[in-house]
Amino acid sequence: MKSSKELTWQEFAKVEMRIGTIISAEEFKEARNSAYKIQIDFGEFGIKKTSAQITKLYKPEELIGKQIIAVVNFPPKQIANIMSECLVLGGIGDDKEITLINPERRVKNGMRIG
Repeated sequence: MKSSKELTWQEFAKVEMRIGTIISAEEFKEARNSAYKIQIDFGEFGIKKTSAQITKLYKPEELIGKQIIAVVNFPPKQIANIMSECLVLGGIGDDKEITLINPERRVKNGMRIG
């Protein structure tokens, strides 16, 4: 199956995906859909907050210390009462369950994916 739109290498290179470590995760009661408020340490790129609808497969306490991959160069987006500063990446199953994408071994926070 061919994807809906092919990207050029220059377009792909604009997407800044980096590895970060989750330092806090809690229930996001104000969100419309079940989600967590998360803070992620991206090393020299700072700590960023976001919301993630990953409540089906993960508990907040399991997320602390987990390294993940996120897009860090989208403009901030208001989600309920927080300003989301990055987009955590995951695989979306048929049942809408999201499985986080993470490195196979521990690496430096802020490492770029490419």
